[in-house]
Amino acid sequence: MTTVVNESAPGGAARQAAGLPRLLPASPEDLRGHLARYGATPYRGRTGVLIGDIEASGLTGRGGAAFPVYRKMAIVARSRAGRKVIVANGSESEPASRKDELLLRIAPNLVLDGLQLAAEAVGATEAHLYLHYGPTPEILRALAERASRGLDGIGVTITQAPPRFLAGQETALVNRLSGGPALPTFQPPRVSERGLGGAPTLVQNVETLAHLALIRRHGAVWFRSAGSPGEPGSMLITMAGAVRRPGVYEIETGTPVGGLIELAGGAAAPPGALLIGGYFGTWAEAAAALPLPFSSAGLAPVGARPGAGVIAVLPRTACGLAETARITRYLARSSAGQCGPCVFGLDAIAAQLERLAAGGACDLTLVHRWLGQVRGACRHPDGTALMVASALRVFRAETDLHARGWCSEARP
Repeated sequence: MTTVVNESAPGGAARQAAGLPRLLPASPEDLRGHLARYGATPYRGRTGVLIGDIEASGLTGRGGAAFPVYRKMAIVARSRAGRKVIVANGSESEPASRKDELLLRIAPNLVLDGLQLAAEAVGATEAHLYLHYGPTPEILRALAERASRGLDGIGVTITQAPPRFLAGQETALVNRLSGGPALPTFQPPRVSERGLGGAPTLVQNVETLAHLALIRRHGAVWFRSAGSPGEPGSMLITMAGAVRRPGVYEIETGTPVGGLIELAGGAAAPPGALLIGGYFGTWAEAAAALPLPFSSAGLAPVGARPGAGVIAVLPRTACGLAETARITRYLARSSAGQCGPCVFGLDAIAAQLERLAAGGACDLTLVHRWLGQVRGACRHPDGTALMVASALRVFRAETDLHARGWCSEARP
């Protein structure tokens, strides 16, 4: 019961079921097509109505943390500050994810609807769109068409995020919008209490805002008609690795992992392991993960979460240690450089994994000890450590092979 939009398929749309797609049209839409599909944006509602609908819907953030959306909105709405800010976060710094880029390209008006509606709900007078790829033609066209029709309550400022892994973190985003480097800071309070220029700032992922725009139109019951009771609605995921049709898919939450691989045309080779959730995700044995629902509760038996909505399929014949070493080196280089455990600890762990992947001597006892010691204020080293720890569990047999000078990729 899933709808997929996969750009590698003829015409863009592969199949439809269960009332999906909700978010993604089959081809890019201008404002006229958007209004024909969704109708006018229902502005001028009472502040508490939208936040109450969002609470009833069970919508959680689609940027990776899955935090209840209404809670952040309520914090900003309750503030008595004279200036409030809202930011649509489209930085998508997760290297394996492509969902936000696609959404902004083919349905930019749905995101902008959500941005304006959320601004109205919390009383924001300043709106920003934070983009990894800068102001694309689709976004510029959408903003110009909306301005010509007088649709929006407040103007939108676009800021380009730098191409670094941590650039989309909330405090790094606020620093960038303030004219500083896109690096995280660690002093309380949260940005929802005091963010850009000291103003309460609501930061939401662009997919989250698109869902919000549909909930405002159709209501909480409609949103809950897809997905599971505990984690309702649809979500965008990126299927990568050894699948026949890699791409972005819109699914109901709770769809079995094996079903998602089938939506992507099936595995291109027998799968051995899956990286679930992105670079801060969890490695899981394919046999254990395939029957599980793709939701936070459903993936708990393998210690995983949907995260940024990424599933990367690793075939049995590929070396999971080599892939883990590559990702860990990337994450080590992505350090903000602001605390020792991240700067030195991740580099040391990456070096040990690279030796192991190359068939050299590696002290796994030392690596496990380091994994328990690397902790950071922005959780970059924490997320890296969890991913590496899951790899050492799942690829335990591979480590034994490497210790004897063998590798699964090298075997006939």
